[in-house]
Amino acid sequence: MKRIGILYNPRIQAARDFSEDTAKFLATLKSSCWQCSSQDEAGVRSQIEGSDMVLSVGGDGTVLRAARAVAPYSVPVVGVNLGKLGFLTELKMAEARDRLPALIEGEGWIDERAMLQVEIDGGEALHALNDIVVGRGLRPRVINVTVMIDQNTFTTYKSDGVIVSTATGSTGYSLAVHGPILYPQAREIVLNPICPHPTFDNALVLSPQSVIELRVRTDHQAVLSVDGQVDMAMEGEKVVKVSLSPYVTRLLRLQSRNFFYSTLVQRLVPK
Repeated sequence: MKRIGILYNPRIQAARDFSEDTAKFLATLKSSCWQCSSQDEAGVRSQIEGSDMVLSVGGDGTVLRAARAVAPYSVPVVGVNLGKLGFLTELKMAEARDRLPALIEGEGWIDERAMLQVEIDGGEALHALNDIVVGRGLRPRVINVTVMIDQNTFTTYKSDGVIVSTATGSTGYSLAVHGPILYPQAREIVLNPICPHPTFDNALVLSPQSVIELRVRTDHQAVLSVDGQVDMAMEGEKVVKVSLSPYVTRLLRLQSRNFFYSTLVQRLVPK
């Protein structure tokens, strides 16, 4: 690997320091390097062309930002964890320098994750690795969301919102409202209401080909959230269309292929 990008969480000084130190280290390995804040998607896209790998330095949130920024370019992402859970990250900061040479020499395997595509009223498409959430805004009042699945009316939720998640996102917000955990490489889509009243309250696992329309009706502000990081206010009546994205996230791994099951409980249940 000759060209490597480093995306760092700008709010963590240790991530900035690690980025600088790693850039110097990569130079000794004859690899060129560029650095950018993970919150500067335009900056990432201006430099990503021709990159062989991207290091995401921070936590799972930084990986989510990196995934959205590089997805159109199919560049593999390696997460370096400075956060807490580290579901998506691959390396701890203390071991990164020792293990980077192996990755640069081509060791490891690609953990390919499905993403979602979302449009509001037919507007610009956005992409998510974890989930799309339609929820109530600042006021603690329910919103009405009519759900269409493959052009068929399913139900209308009177609720705090609706989560549409990937397999990756099934261990996030969806899990907190009792959704199922899917195996990481699954391409199925999870539909999960948030505190619905009184209606069908079970999560659904939909096929990868499903197209979901969330028809939102509210007389107060609602919010569309992409990976919990990109939020857009909605008022009145809106149609949110969600489907599987044409893009995938490619996570570069060194650990064993069955790591998910061996680490799931220890990550979810604090000691």
